[in-house]
Amino acid sequence: MADDRRPSTRSAAGRALLPASPGPALLPGAPDHALSRRAALAALAALGLAACGRAAPARATGARVVSLSPSTTEAVFAIGAGAALVGRSRHCDHPPEVLRLPSVGGYADPSIEAIIALSPTLVVGARGPAGPALDETLRGHGIATFFPETESLAQIEDMLMELGRRLDAAPGAEQAIGRIRARRLAVEQAVKGAPRVRAALLFDTSPVFVAGPGSFVDELIRMAGGENVITRGGAYPSISVEQLLALDPDVLLDGTSNDAEAHGPSRLAVLRDAPGWRSLRAVREGRLRPLNIDVALRPGPRIGDGLATVARALHGESLALSDAAALPPSPGSGAGLATPLPRTAP
Repeated sequence: MADDRRPSTRSAAGRALLPASPGPALLPGAPDHALSRRAALAALAALGLAACGRAAPARATGARVVSLSPSTTEAVFAIGAGAALVGRSRHCDHPPEVLRLPSVGGYADPSIEAIIALSPTLVVGARGPAGPALDETLRGHGIATFFPETESLAQIEDMLMELGRRLDAAPGAEQAIGRIRARRLAVEQAVKGAPRVRAALLFDTSPVFVAGPGSFVDELIRMAGGENVITRGGAYPSISVEQLLALDPDVLLDGTSNDAEAHGPSRLAVLRDAPGWRSLRAVREGRLRPLNIDVALRPGPRIGDGLATVARALHGESLALSDAAALPPSPGSGAGLATPLPRTAP
């Protein structure tokens, strides 16, 4: 779902309250079982810390793009520039045709040699543990880079627009943003006037990692008519089950599963009868709502659908939310937006 570096994800106050999490960072839900699942949330935090490379933009004519994160891979296709993609990370899995492209490794271990062998004009994604060194190395080889921040819907839109600019696909970028905004408007209308639902979103259970303030997931919960009970500790803090009991959320959003695990019980579902967990009111009253994080919470062009998924998880499947929202034409249809898209307030 997310893109990956191992930053500090807790504020100074949060470090005093919440235990730090051990382990290296990786993509949440990545199909690489040799890496530690409990580091998944550090990967999410990387989205908010990555920065844009300073090299000149790659142009569409002759552009050759390598993407190191699932969200930017999806974005390249969503704006209609998928033909320029020549390489991907091993975690990139959507759209399906991307699986035919060569892999250059993951966030934690991208192969510089494999990247350079593809002769890219642009490398996009999020910074892994290599941090600025990866960016500097690539630019030292004359390769432009783009590592955007995507910790809010506004930043996701900015990422799409910048990719559109760099790949001469601005109309496609506007259309992709239009689809996100159409879904956002549909959700806002559906939850208007509904009671706010106090919720916590869990990404792991050992230790317990949750979505905190400053994360794009926190923003999604608020937009979907919820109130995140996690208000301290940074964007992706680790807390105890006892702290979760004290916060007493109405709904537990279960993000402990990913696409590869979707056919089996999640980590949280396995623990629902365990001591401590079974005392949570949301568990006792049957308000444990599963979310496939690879689909619902990937900070890319499908985030509008992710917002709708969170809204349904908070308010129930009976929420009057149409899947047939009026959407702009898909990239490649020849139709662009007549006027620039206005910035929506977060």
